[in-house]
Amino acid sequence: MSNRIRSAFRAAAEVGVGLWAACNRLRLPGARNPFVVGIHEPMREELTLQDLPVTGTIPPGLDGLYLKMGANPARPARRGHDWFLGDGMVHGLAIGGGRALWYRNRWIGSRHAAAALGRPAAPGPRRGGNDTVNTNVVEIGGRVFAVVEAGSTPVELSRTLDDQRYNPFDGTLAGSFTGHPHRDPLTGETHAIAYDGRVWNRVRHVVLSPAGQVVRDMAVAVEHGPCIHDCAITARFAIVLDLPVTFSFAALLAGYRFPFRWNPRHRARVGLLPRRGDGADILWCAVEPCFVFHAANAYDEADGRVILDVVAYDTVFTAAGGGFDGPGRLERWTIDPATRHVARRVLDPAAQEFPRIDERRLGQRHRVLYTVSVPADGNTQLAGATQLYRHDLETGERLVHEFGADRIPGEFVFVPANPEAGEDEGWLVGLVIDTARDTTDCVILDARTFEAPPVATIRLGHRIPPGFHGNWFPARAPGERAGAAAP
Repeated sequence: MSNRIRSAFRAAAEVGVGLWAACNRLRLPGARNPFVVGIHEPMREELTLQDLPVTGTIPPGLDGLYLKMGANPARPARRGHDWFLGDGMVHGLAIGGGRALWYRNRWIGSRHAAAALGRPAAPGPRRGGNDTVNTNVVEIGGRVFAVVEAGSTPVELSRTLDDQRYNPFDGTLAGSFTGHPHRDPLTGETHAIAYDGRVWNRVRHVVLSPAGQVVRDMAVAVEHGPCIHDCAITARFAIVLDLPVTFSFAALLAGYRFPFRWNPRHRARVGLLPRRGDGADILWCAVEPCFVFHAANAYDEADGRVILDVVAYDTVFTAAGGGFDGPGRLERWTIDPATRHVARRVLDPAAQEFPRIDERRLGQRHRVLYTVSVPADGNTQLAGATQLYRHDLETGERLVHEFGADRIPGEFVFVPANPEAGEDEGWLVGLVIDTARDTTDCVILDARTFEAPPVATIRLGHRIPPGFHGNWFPARAPGERAGAAAP
């Protein structure tokens, strides 16, 4: 059968499946999705706010942008909606000279969002019909990109957020990408494990040069179409988390828009792929069935074993409608290439997520790790999850920063005080929602006095939904105004 005929058959089958799913979607419960109400209710307008009020003192060395994004549906959510879906919205705060210069929020200009907003879509090439980008904002090759897993081309953003363009890394990206690329601070390369919801038998190790262009795109054989949200790197390996959440044809036909479910038939394993090796060189190591959304870091031991710190879940998405089955806990995995086995050890059983480290340590031994509390009872409104944790992985000590009743922190990022600063010498920056007042603060903590009150709080008079991930983008040159437009 020729490729043209095979493609025609596939296209016809996809149309038929789509029609079947659309019919079944009408039978799904019509109640409003819990991730578009309350604390998650989407913002309905784009704002530009100047000279924001500050309590405390912004450190003079903190000069740059804090950018974060998440799903923010431009239209009311439809049946079968999921938290991971919805038009992307990026939020930005420019900080410099001890001032909070501006706040901006902008929808990513996908076709769907642009049609809902009545304006042209962002220019640039797409791949496939779904061009939603809503997961993370990262720096690659000195530029700002909004990224998502499994589907759309990344979107390049100006540092003011007003200019957008779909950009497959200057034409060098041939397929899907990831919401969690990781930059090796020693080589400047950016690594990703990318999957595609339409391709079930392989994932890809994608490497970008320090200039931000793809220099490696290596296929790795898998089964069942696994969902791989994150990855990790060491000096020797890219780490593939092939765990039992896979594409579910049954969920797709039933009308659910996020068709990945727990699959007990799928082998749980961790792949150690040599960073310059072929896909056939991967070492698969068995692990007890579980799922990982986010890895904090990994590194090589002198004896050849690999250490990987993750937040692990016993199961997720076991119900027909998906959803979380229980909270994750912080674990250390020791991966032995000789025995092809992974030993799991719980570092902290408390319910937590969004692990982050000082990213100058990515791929190397780290000591300090930060996580955010989440409700142990799975409360979708995040009630009671008011704490940020600091884990000392050498002593086992956990420090707690308590934000107070009704104050819900999101993911915090570490910003070093200077290029030569120690691992915990710097600031933690993140957003905290005040659910009682329906407002948001950008909070700056001194990492060396973690439990102390914030050194500065930037006040925003509106609620920013919790969203997903963000990062700090330093000013690009000494004396540059934070948030200046990219050339």
